[in-house]
Amino acid sequence: MSEAALRLRRFGLVAVPLLALGACGALLRPELTRLVAPPPPDAPPPAFRVAGEPLGTGADPVGDALDLVRRFARATIVLTLPDGAKRELQPAMLGAEIDRVRLADVVRNSLDPKTAVGRGYRERRASDPALTVELPVPLQVSTERAVKTLVALKDELDQAPLDAVVDLDKRALRPERVGYRLDVYGTLARLDAALREGKREVAAAVDTIAPRVSASQLGNVNFERVLGWFETRYAEDAKHYTRTYNLRQAASRLDGTVLMPGETFEFNRTVGPRDEANGYKVAPVIAEGELVDGIGGGTCQISGTLHAAAFFTGLDIVSRTPHTRPSSYIKLGLDAAVAYPTIDFKLKNNLEEPVVIHETVKGGVVRAEILGSHRKRTVSFFRRVDEVTPFEETERETDDLPKGKRVLSQRGVPGFKTTVLRIVREGAYAYRTKIRNTYPPTTQIVRVGTGPSDAADAKVKEDRSLEYRADEYLVLTQGPDIRTPGVSEAEPAGGMVESRSPGRYGDPGWQEKLGMKVFEGAADEGDAEGTASTEDTKKASTDQDGAKKSDSQKDDQKKTGSKKDADKKGDQKKGDQKKGDQKKTGSKKDADKKNAAKKDTTTKTGAAASKGRGRGGVDKR
Repeated sequence: MSEAALRLRRFGLVAVPLLALGACGALLRPELTRLVAPPPPDAPPPAFRVAGEPLGTGADPVGDALDLVRRFARATIVLTLPDGAKRELQPAMLGAEIDRVRLADVVRNSLDPKTAVGRGYRERRASDPALTVELPVPLQVSTERAVKTLVALKDELDQAPLDAVVDLDKRALRPERVGYRLDVYGTLARLDAALREGKREVAAAVDTIAPRVSASQLGNVNFERVLGWFETRYAEDAKHYTRTYNLRQAASRLDGTVLMPGETFEFNRTVGPRDEANGYKVAPVIAEGELVDGIGGGTCQISGTLHAAAFFTGLDIVSRTPHTRPSSYIKLGLDAAVAYPTIDFKLKNNLEEPVVIHETVKGGVVRAEILGSHRKRTVSFFRRVDEVTPFEETERETDDLPKGKRVLSQRGVPGFKTTVLRIVREGAYAYRTKIRNTYPPTTQIVRVGTGPSDAADAKVKEDRSLEYRADEYLVLTQGPDIRTPGVSEAEPAGGMVESRSPGRYGDPGWQEKLGMKVFEGAADEGDAEGTASTEDTKKASTDQDGAKKSDSQKDDQKKTGSKKDADKKGDQKKGDQKKGDQKKTGSKKDADKKNAAKKDTTTKTGAAASKGRGRGGVDKR
């Protein structure tokens, strides 16, 4: 017997018993015959649904299915966010289009018992008479258009985390809030799948961002005592409404922030972007040394006041940038510029206990406090002006002024280089930190008219600010055992004493004495540093419109008035002793005095006209 015949015989010995066994099984279990035999041709198909709606069994099922898909494509699809918020989207916003060819194939194959799909549905229907089959919805999404829509939505939906903070008004903890970022491509995949399945609601795909501090971490925080504080002033008039609004907005974002021991506070991270989406308004900001309108103006006063409070608490100043021009609301060396996201202010809690940041804006005063359990440190601020750089003057022609007319649109501010020493005393120990600051000079800008004689010069805004003054030497000390001069009541937060030495740069007219450029007809009394914002300085400085005069000017006026009174009495006495020609002499002297007084008044009026009332170097970011 050949080898091929032997192989065939062996196969037969195995195959015949297996076939016999299969036949017996088919007799015992008839349902197994479905593996080799199709269901009866008259077996009914299951119920079908398209986009959640039943598909009719009429003469044109493909047309009916197309109507249902069109209806679904016109409806909205709801995107659900982690916080429960919802956003409605139209499939058209995702570039969704109906694939009609695929829809027709799906419907025909599902209904045709001769196709594998049709037979399968009928077999399932035979075992489950209540079976309902959801047919896929052939909607194709345009990736490019969908991504564009979701990226725009991401800008609106992304939510930064909020740390648990202390609500200082209610004396309670405000719980944390988890932040999230929309995952554009993950959400797109979910939307694509939902459209194919005919679903009308989809959970957005997001990346969660955990907050830094949770309420459980703050259970034992003690904030009964003020460890350090500082105050600055701002204008409350209607003109500065938007700036005041920004002050309150920024302060509310950081008020109640808790810093654990060793933790670093970041101003930009805590306060967030200063834009319209976050509720900020247009107010003056500094751009390349000039004041211009910008979103979020005023925020720097919040950061500067907080920096000064942290300075006098003795906290570590990790990152701080001085302004590009001095600010009238705060002393040189205590300011802190911020600009989201490039320029930040950071401080670190170097105490062994948590501290709470408290900052308020009310009644024309911005007050920042660092709160804790007990104040132990006394902190001194020593500042010396090392060098002054004269400012430059530039003229810019404009058709908005009559030819030849000159208007000061930005007052020049000299540049300053200062050295600051901070001495922190705690018990028998003390340590010193040296800080050097540089404030570049601010260019003086004069608008020169080239227009017709009837040009409306109201379009050119005049800078009615005063000469900036800074004490050459300044010492501020704050601590639990310090008492503020003139304050009789108790000071639980600790008092502050100030020692000033005007030196070369703190008296009115110092710029002209040092040979700096002074705008024509100007010799004003000047704007002392750290007094107030622009309009407050306007109210607190001397001018010929009857504004409140400074203390030094009042003293000068008292002395001048006393001298004039003495001169008048002397003249009267001489008039009693001598008559005739002496009366003429007295009259001549009185006339000379009146002329001199008139001349002096004219000079001061010119100063007020050119230098105005407030300081143009206020950084209002």
